[in-house]
Amino acid sequence: MVELKDWKNNVHGHRFIASFSGGKDSTLALFKAMKAGEAVGLIVMMEEEGKRSRSHGMPPEIIRAQASSIGLPIYAAAASWTDYEKVFIGLLEKAKKQGAELLVTGDIDIPEHGCWHEKVTNDVGLKLGMPLWEMDHRAVVEEFIDLGFVSVVVTVNLSLGMREDDLGRTFTHEYVKELEARGIDPCGEGGEFHTTVIDGPIFKHPIPVRKCDVIKDGDYAFLPLELEQ
Repeated sequence: MVELKDWKNNVHGHRFIASFSGGKDSTLALFKAMKAGEAVGLIVMMEEEGKRSRSHGMPPEIIRAQASSIGLPIYAAAASWTDYEKVFIGLLEKAKKQGAELLVTGDIDIPEHGCWHEKVTNDVGLKLGMPLWEMDHRAVVEEFIDLGFVSVVVTVNLSLGMREDDLGRTFTHEYVKELEARGIDPCGEGGEFHTTVIDGPIFKHPIPVRKCDVIKDGDYAFLPLELEQ
C-alpha cells in the first residue's frame, strides 16, 4: 500500500520514459516529471497501420513535431488491441535498456488496485509514476492553463454533452467554466473529449497546425490536424 501511495511523487531523482498521447494530461504529467527526474523518451502507441496514434488519433508527423519541440526521442510501435500489452511491454524493455527506471503516465483516477500500468511495469522491472494521480480535475486544467500550455479540442463524444462546435476550441479558464456549466468534466475523464497540445513551457517552439474538415463517426466527431509546412 505504501508503494502505491508513491505513484504521485516517486519520479524524483529517477530517469523515466513517459507514455505520451500528445494531449493535455500526458503533457502536464511529463512537465511535472521533467521537473523532478530525467526523461529518456516518449512512448507513443499507434493504430495497426501506423497512420494514427492509438489514443488521440494524431498523425505521426504531429507527434514527431511535438517530440522534436520538447527535445525527446519517440519509442513508437503499432499494435492492435489484441497484442497491445505485448508491444507496450516491448517498448518498456527497450526504454529500460536506455536507462529508464520508471514509467510516467498522465492518469488521474486510476484505482490503487488492478492498475494495468502497474502490472506491465512490474513485468519489466520498472516503477510507476503518475504526477496527476488523485488530483482534483479542475485543478489539473487550471494548472495546465496557468503554466501557459495551449491545447486544441480534436475529438468529441456527441452523446456526452459535447458539440461539433467544441472542435478546434482552445483551453482557457473561460472554456473550462463553460464545460462545467454544461455538466462536462473539465478533464474529459469520462471520454467526453480529447485534446492536442501545440505549445507550452516544455516546447522550444509552437507546433504549426492546420485544421482540416470535421469527420463524423457515430457518436464521435473528429477535427483532423495537419502539420503546416
